[in-house]
Amino acid sequence: MKNDKNSKSSLQQGDSTELETLPPLTDTTIKRVKEGVAAAGDRAIRQTIDETLNRLETINQDHSEPRVSPGVRRFVMRSLIHTLFQVRVENLERIPQQPAILAANHLHHIDPLLLLAELPTQPHYYILGDARTLYNKWWKRFVLGFTGGVIPLKRVWKEEVAVMKAAKAGREDLVELAAAIEETVATGEDIHTLRQIDRIVLAILARGDGMILFPEGRLGTTETQLHLPLKRGTIIYALRAGVPIIPIALIGTHDLYLRKRLTVRVGEPLHFPSTSRPKRQEVDLALVTLEKAIVALLPTNYQEPTGLKLLHYFLNHMLW
Repeated sequence: MKNDKNSKSSLQQGDSTELETLPPLTDTTIKRVKEGVAAAGDRAIRQTIDETLNRLETINQDHSEPRVSPGVRRFVMRSLIHTLFQVRVENLERIPQQPAILAANHLHHIDPLLLLAELPTQPHYYILGDARTLYNKWWKRFVLGFTGGVIPLKRVWKEEVAVMKAAKAGREDLVELAAAIEETVATGEDIHTLRQIDRIVLAILARGDGMILFPEGRLGTTETQLHLPLKRGTIIYALRAGVPIIPIALIGTHDLYLRKRLTVRVGEPLHFPSTSRPKRQEVDLALVTLEKAIVALLPTNYQEPTGLKLLHYFLNHMLW
């Protein structure tokens, strides 16, 4: 990738800020923002993020990060997921053993764990995930340090954006918190970080491993509905790396409780011409194809189960 001033990273092209409805500022939202700011300023968390990114940037054909074997990682994830939920996987054979990008809708923080529990062990899949959500608790840092396969992404949460806008609009009780957000939270939008993520992702794919991406760029709010427009980064990585995109629908993960049925539905691989400098038109056309492929996998008649929902609050908040 060129380092001239006009070059842009795939994340920068694919995940630019857009106008969207921000979450209401409830007591729960404000509490989560305070916890997020604390995590952003936590030395152990910041050190873990930086060490992980620096280690991942050394990945090439001859050097890999320290990680547990894919089989062990899958066993650990599957043991956890299958203890808590009933899981149905459809058309798993459509996932190739060659490098690929898996593009799934995103309803809950458990989605990456669900996919890792069900995916084949070859190739080894990496996940691009929110850094503070990944590392905000010691046990998460311990587990992820053991399993590997995670690329932490620095970003500002939409709840934090809501707090800053409210403070500017006159909410005096949020002024101090908004200032702490601006001072402490790394946006991840600086060119160094964006290019670093680009190098890591493309090196992973070039080495023969795979990526799991969520092209909505945020958690969805409704089963069977995508948050549109999808981000372009998934397409750009696929075109530049010359790998297929495998559309995946996750069904049932928005609202969790013990033994709920979760479904992973795999679509046909999407192949696009490889190019080192994707043009806007070809990216947009491919993005439409990806959107249609994911939508086609989602059910049109989904009904949320009713009745007793054991461990409802715990399972919906354990990964916050």
